Amino acid sequence: MYLFILIDAESVELRQLIYFEAVVRHDSFTRAAHYLHVAQPSISAQIRRLEEELDVELLTRTTRRMRLTEAGEVFLVRVRRVLQELDAARADLDDLSGVLRGQVRLGAVDALGPFDLHGALKAFHDRYPGVRLELRSAPVGQLLLSQLDAGDLDLALSPAPPDLPDRYVAHQLFSEELVIIASPQHAVAQLPVVAVATLRDEPFVSFPPATGLRRILEQTAGAAGFTPNVPFESTDLHRIRGLVSAGLGLALVARSIAEGPGPPVVARSLSPERVHRAIGLIQLAGHRLSPAAQACWQILQHRDASDPSST
Repeated sequence: MYLFILIDAESVELRQLIYFEAVVRHDSFTRAAHYLHVAQPSISAQIRRLEEELDVELLTRTTRRMRLTEAGEVFLVRVRRVLQELDAARADLDDLSGVLRGQVRLGAVDALGPFDLHGALKAFHDRYPGVRLELRSAPVGQLLLSQLDAGDLDLALSPAPPDLPDRYVAHQLFSEELVIIASPQHAVAQLPVVAVATLRDEPFVSFPPATGLRRILEQTAGAAGFTPNVPFESTDLHRIRGLVSAGLGLALVARSIAEGPGPPVVARSLSPERVHRAIGLIQLAGHRLSPAAQACWQILQHRDASDPSST
């Protein structure tokens, strides 16, 4: 049997729906009145008026209890859907309000390859001009992860290796090839590709131990059966490139760094397999982002690294 209830939207009031749902949920007019901080006679009167407007009995009342009629059961399902949608709408508006008056603290490594960070931040600023946006740069990802741990950053654009600790959540934005760079006069510059095993006796310029690029260099060399000799260490990419250009060693860097401006170097891919590193958008696991930070996350993760016009 199908039961249809016709409702005149202009005559039924929202508070009547709230009162009706509360009475059913608490199984009592008295408890519903206490919960809503409304006088019981007012609730009883509004529900009687609701039944009159609908021209149907929703509740049967006795001296001991009340219960839903068949029409009341059907109506209750719809009422709860309406109230759930209203709650969701309020939450959306609260989030929007939070975005409009919030702040985002973003950290990014210096080398982001093809990712158009400037364009992404402009898109965010254009959409949410009232948000205070802070950007902090770092030469190595570990510094940014430490700032995430300390609560000084909301999000970090940083290398996201497969062994990233579980306390972080990462969304991969792109993967960039890592290449060997050498001075134009070095023998490596004359090769189309470089076999890792042939670099056993070469000096390297690299980031300090425990940094992402240094670990990749050590893992790549280890797979070829040797430990890299690193007499020169720096966290300054320009200095690393300058030392390599001067012929003091080789370095493993992102292709975008090798092909960017700076002292002259030659970039070569590695064999037998090319080496890549993933760059991810990272946050602390279990940490709830503010509405503003969540909006920034959405714009950054949908930014196409190969298309600066994307948003």
